[in-house]
Amino acid sequence: MIAASTFGGVHDFFSSGTWFVIRNLLIFFALVFWIATVWWVYKDARRRIEDPWLIATATMVGLIVPVLGVFIYMLFRPPEYLDDVRERELEIRAMEERLAKRDLHCPVCRSEVDIGYLVCPICTTKLKQACVTCKAPLEALWQVCPFCETPIEPAAVGEFPRLESRRRRSAE
Repeated sequence: MIAASTFGGVHDFFSSGTWFVIRNLLIFFALVFWIATVWWVYKDARRRIEDPWLIATATMVGLIVPVLGVFIYMLFRPPEYLDDVRERELEIRAMEERLAKRDLHCPVCRSEVDIGYLVCPICTTKLKQACVTCKAPLEALWQVCPFCETPIEPAAVGEFPRLESRRRRSAE
């Protein structure tokens, strides 16, 4: 008799209008949550994946398998956004360009110099050794002039004095 009255109250609650409102609200919020997760999968996939077929597949996984589809997508999605990938590639390209230009500055005064300069026009620092035969600028590590095939003596390679000190020595 006590059990019947206890379950009778539960039965009365589940057959009341309040329970139907609560149940309908729970179903409504579950559907809204499910649609929101599908929308999130779609938006996130568009920012991470270039291929439209893969975006559609990821969205369909989120749609067909209700909450679990989002977790499946999260396991297989790319780790970074396409914008971040493009930005990183631009930064790498910019760094490579800066590194390619780093030899185009005088090591003393940091003014911009041409790759063929023997002497810095600003501070007169000798930048490269000239070939004794063709007077072409030589790199420090070269063992032969690539323009006239003249061998370069190892003593000629190294720290170059400033042009002013060479002029003083030649004048004396």
